[in-house]
Amino acid sequence: MTIPIQLQSLRLPLIAAPMYIVSNPDLVIAQCQAGIVGSVPALNARDIDGEGIVLEVWLKRITEELDAWNQANPDTPAAPFAVNQIVHKSNERLERDIEICARWKVPIWITSLGAREDVNTAAHDAGAIVLHDIISDRFARKAIEKGADGLIAVAAGAGGHTGAQSPFALIQEIRQWFDGPLVLSGAIASGASLLGAQAAGADFGYMGTPFIATKEASAPPAYQDMLCRAQAQDIVTTAAVTGVNGNYLSESLAKTGVDPSTTGQLSLLGDKSNSGPKPWRDIWSAGQGVGSITDVVPTKDLIGRIAREYDAAKMRLSEVTGR
Repeated sequence: MTIPIQLQSLRLPLIAAPMYIVSNPDLVIAQCQAGIVGSVPALNARDIDGEGIVLEVWLKRITEELDAWNQANPDTPAAPFAVNQIVHKSNERLERDIEICARWKVPIWITSLGAREDVNTAAHDAGAIVLHDIISDRFARKAIEKGADGLIAVAAGAGGHTGAQSPFALIQEIRQWFDGPLVLSGAIASGASLLGAQAAGADFGYMGTPFIATKEASAPPAYQDMLCRAQAQDIVTTAAVTGVNGNYLSESLAKTGVDPSTTGQLSLLGDKSNSGPKPWRDIWSAGQGVGSITDVVPTKDLIGRIAREYDAAKMRLSEVTGR
């Protein structure tokens, strides 16, 4: 298997997950400058009257700042960045956002909630690769048939929209027929779990929750404080928020009055009315790896910690295996 050029030469085999509301240009730039793939959902760039198309503004800033970093730091160039597209009929902005990402030559496209051949073609025409997130082998096969270059296997324990399968089972089934780029998502919150993802058969890890508790993230202080107090036992899996299974902080569900035993109380991309709780803004998601979070830190410090843990895990594994 050949790793696409966009995913070569990373400091760590790690892709930062795009997080609704939380991810922003500051976070993406910090992630990339620290040597991992940073990402942001296109839908986070919400247009403001009189200020133009915000996604265009964001991509211009990210591109220019990473280019400037590379010129100033040729020995430690920034990693590439990714934009997440929700390929779902409820996303009225999809066609426009695809055109903008193509024009700005976004190097990595992450697609969710639907695999479409035309989206993949648009990415390839712009020189990008497509990573599609899936929760089962069946959806993985459909994604590759539609032209995706790689897969993000969302296993049990992932924050936000989540899978239900063991990462070992999911990777095992996919690797029986697919030898392309494979990213594992699901409670990866340390350097040891990142190495574990590779040992299980993935090429890269996908990490989201720890980045919520960073200085650059667009997360309310109350959200970050809740993360610092939480453990895996405080994560609830429910379809009550969007109609699709997701992992959320139980304290957040209780405060917003959401009954986790129900299904689809709120819309997938958020309620456009001004009343009631809104997914992701008022109801806070987290993965089962939340117990690794103890304080709010700069992104570069978090990635530095992950790198040290990753190296230590490799040493420990070498001692255990005698290799």
